[in-house]
Amino acid sequence: MKIKYHLFEVFGIELEYMLVNTSDLKVAPIVDALLTKKNGTLTSDIENGDIAWSNELVGHVIELKTNGPTASLENLSNSFHKNIIEINTLLKSLHAQLLPTAAHPLMNPLKDTQLWKHDNNDIYELYNRIFNCKGHGWSNVQSTHINLPFFDDKEFEKLHAAIRILLPLIPGLCASSPILDGRATGFKDTRLEYYKNNQKKIPELTGSVIPERVFSKVDYYASIFEPIKKAIQPFDSHHILDHHFLNSRGAIARFDRNAIEIRLVDIQECPKADIAICSLIIEVLRLLVDKKLATLQSQRKWLKQDLFEILNAVIKDAETFKISNNEYLELFGIQETMSVQNIWNHLYQLAKPNINKSYQEALEIILSEGTLATRILKAVGSDYSEKNIQKVYSELSICLQENRLFVP
Repeated sequence: MKIKYHLFEVFGIELEYMLVNTSDLKVAPIVDALLTKKNGTLTSDIENGDIAWSNELVGHVIELKTNGPTASLENLSNSFHKNIIEINTLLKSLHAQLLPTAAHPLMNPLKDTQLWKHDNNDIYELYNRIFNCKGHGWSNVQSTHINLPFFDDKEFEKLHAAIRILLPLIPGLCASSPILDGRATGFKDTRLEYYKNNQKKIPELTGSVIPERVFSKVDYYASIFEPIKKAIQPFDSHHILDHHFLNSRGAIARFDRNAIEIRLVDIQECPKADIAICSLIIEVLRLLVDKKLATLQSQRKWLKQDLFEILNAVIKDAETFKISNNEYLELFGIQETMSVQNIWNHLYQLAKPNINKSYQEALEIILSEGTLATRILKAVGSDYSEKNIQKVYSELSICLQENRLFVP
């Protein structure tokens, strides 16, 4: 029997990292070798104390996650960091290392992608047949997932309403994917630009990224899960794909574990930055749920297309985009046109008393120096040579190993 938790009682955090060769940072599809080295025999899941390791869709990405729900984020950055050091130590003899950020700047997905070949590969092979997963949007997208619990429909309503209205601002805090194919894409959050269109062959799966305006389990099944099941039927004749797994909105309801999973967070250069961002997002959601910023009624009424319009602009320009929709700004107690960076600064001041000191320091760097995408572009400057890009991303790998923020 599953344990049900109340709002903000526990948290689940997932971090995805790419494996690359140490010499040239080229993709290294050797997660199976890493897991074998750690476990002695090949496995897809390893419990390593308070952190667990597991494979992903492709052979070069590993996921680190809290080993079950955790009641505190306070020491989580250190826990993830210890595992990163252990993984990099194991990878040393394989001449490989972990690479942070949400997208590899030089990867050729058509040549470099290898799907996970071991257990559950029937699911991955089916996905590949439907969508062709050898593209940036499938094999070059590393993210942070935040899982937040709800106890019943009443709590689901409050949490889902709050998450929906915060989603458009998230790339303005954490965008970290500005370069693909060795050049600036024009999007600070290129991962999400791909995310929007990844599954357009079956549009019911991702919808408009912003979830529909539904606030109960019954309505969620009717509005989201049933259309997904119907749409996937012609492609999944053996019924191996689960509707929870298929739902690809920017926040998905997991009624199998009474949680909502937020998926719009680009992974950063180190766990300290990741958990700091998670802390701020969680504390702002707490303010919204407690109606300290806006009433539940005013949160509930937002249509997905109106929220998506804001999200779409923030995917491109991240923290520099200025929001002029007064009704939206009023949800956060703001009365004038304001950049996303200043909106997050405003929200940070409200949430700061409940955020751990070391995470405050990380957030203050992000809120003053800009998103990691902005800092990467500043470091690269006008030199998009392979050598210079490798130099910048090598420095990001050092930041990961040392658990410190990147300030060019």
